[in-house]
Amino acid sequence: MQIERLIQMVFYIVSHGHVTARELAGVFGVSTKTVYRDMNTLALAGIPIFSTKGAGGGISLLEGYTVDKSLLSRKEQQRVLEGLQILQATKYPDAEMALNKMSAVFRNVLEPEWLEVDFSFWGSDEKEKIKISDLQHAILNRYRIKFLYLNSEFQKTERVIEPLRLVFKSHAWYMVGYCMSRKEIRIFRLSRIKSLHVLPEKFERELPPDFSLTGDYGEQGGLPVFKLKFSPEIAHRLYDEFQEEQVCLCGDGNYYVTVPYELNNWTFHYLLSFGKYVEILEPEAARRMLGERAAAIARLYV
Repeated sequence: MQIERLIQMVFYIVSHGHVTARELAGVFGVSTKTVYRDMNTLALAGIPIFSTKGAGGGISLLEGYTVDKSLLSRKEQQRVLEGLQILQATKYPDAEMALNKMSAVFRNVLEPEWLEVDFSFWGSDEKEKIKISDLQHAILNRYRIKFLYLNSEFQKTERVIEPLRLVFKSHAWYMVGYCMSRKEIRIFRLSRIKSLHVLPEKFERELPPDFSLTGDYGEQGGLPVFKLKFSPEIAHRLYDEFQEEQVCLCGDGNYYVTVPYELNNWTFHYLLSFGKYVEILEPEAARRMLGERAAAIARLYV
C-alpha cells in the first residue's frame, strides 16, 4: 500500500541520509516516476523532503529532521523504545538491532540509562535462561518441544509439550501447552524448565478460545481453601502478595486472608517466610503440618 511505502521511505531516508531516486526505486520496487510522485505526497504532508542535483546530490530530508515531527508523538516514541527494551531483555531475536535502529531515528527521545529490564532471577547465569526465541519459533511454527520440568516438590519429569502460548503474568513467564503425557492443557513456569529442545514433530492443536491463565487448567481446580491470620506488623506484604478481595482487616486489628493452596512443601515454605506473623486457622491438616515443620526448625537451634 502507498501509505506503508511512504512511511518506510521516510525511515529509509532518515537512516541513510542522501539517497538517489534510482536507489529508492530499487529498494521499494517502483519506478523513478513513482518515487518523485511519492516525494510530492510527502511534501504536501508537511515532511521537509527535497532533492538536489549534481555531484553529492540526491533526495534527503531537512538536516536535523526526525520522524517525531510528523508520524509519532514523543510519548509514542517512548512506548516503542520501551517495548523494544523489554523484548531485548527476553533475548527476542533481532530486538537489539531494532532497538539500535529506532534509537538512532528517535534522537534524544529516551536516555538509554533510565530503564533496564532483566527477567532473569538473582544469581542466575546465561545458561540457565530460557531461550524465549526457541519457544517463539516452536509456537509460531507448531513444533513440539521436550524438556525437563521441576515441580513445586523439586521432582524432575520429562515432558513433551505442544506449546500454544507464552504469558508474562505478575513477575514471571509461563508457557501454556498441551501435555502429551497428561493429555490436557497445562501451565508451566519457564524458570522451572530445563534442557529445552525443539522437536521436528509438528502439531495442529489450537488454544481453546475460552482459555484463561486463572481458569481450571492444569492443577488449578479443587485446591483446599486456607484461612490465614496475619499480624498487623506484616501488613506491608499482604496487598503485594494477595488479591485485594482475599484480604480482610477485622476489628481485632489482625488481617484475615482466604486463599486456595496446595498441601505441599512450596506452600509451607512460603508461609514460613512470614515467621511468627502468620497463623493457619484452616484447614486443620495444614495447621498441623506447618506446626510440625516449625517445631523441626526450632529443634535445630536448641
